Parts: sequence; C-alpha cells; structure tokens
Amino acid sequence: MPQFLIQFSYSARSIKNMVDKPEIDRAAEAAGLVASLGGKVLGYWFAFGNYDGVMLLEAPYNDVAASIAMAVGSTGAVSRLETTVLLTMEEAQKAMRKAASAAHLPSEKKESNEH
Repeated sequence: MPQFLIQFSYSARSIKNMVDKPEIDRAAEAAGLVASLGGKVLGYWFAFGNYDGVMLLEAPYNDVAASIAMAVGSTGAVSRLETTVLLTMEEAQKAMRKAASAAHLPSEKKESNEH
C-alpha cells in the first residue's frame, strides 16, 4: 500500500493544549482520524527542526492521503503541513528503468571555449 510522509508544525493553540494536558496521546488521536478516512498510521514522532512532528502513514490512494491532510489542516491544530508521497525501492527502480527506455533523451550541449 502506498506510504506518505506527513510533516507538520503545531499551532500556538495546540502547543498550549499539549503543555496544559501532556497526558493526551496525540498519536492515538491522529491514528483515529487517519483510520476513519481509510488510512493507517505507521509511526508518529515529535521532532526538532523545521517541523514539530512527522507521521508515516499508508493509504490506498493519493486522494485518501489528501483527505487526511485536509482533515488535519481543517482542525486548526497545525499551522503548517506537508505531505510527501514515498516510493519503495522497487517502485523507484521501476521508474529508473522506465526513464532509461525513454524514446528521446535530449543530448547534452557541450560548452564551447570559443567566443
């Protein structure tokens, strides 16, 4: 089943809620939302850096992953959300082989030192 990486930043309101109620299992809440739309959470992590957290999920189709991102975004719990479609090595190699069989590949232009 296709897998997706969701990177997100929490809204200020969500961070306040986490500080006020750290006992709430945010990963379980996310898993419930994802499952209700036909996906499955494979992992959920808090993070340092450009995003506050990441979630790895699987969904049968891109539109299911898009609906998950839209549903999460509509809660106001996150201020930033990015979804990345992930390819297995087998899928990537299939794409590589397909690219290699392209009917027309543009030739590289050689730079001339002559002016």
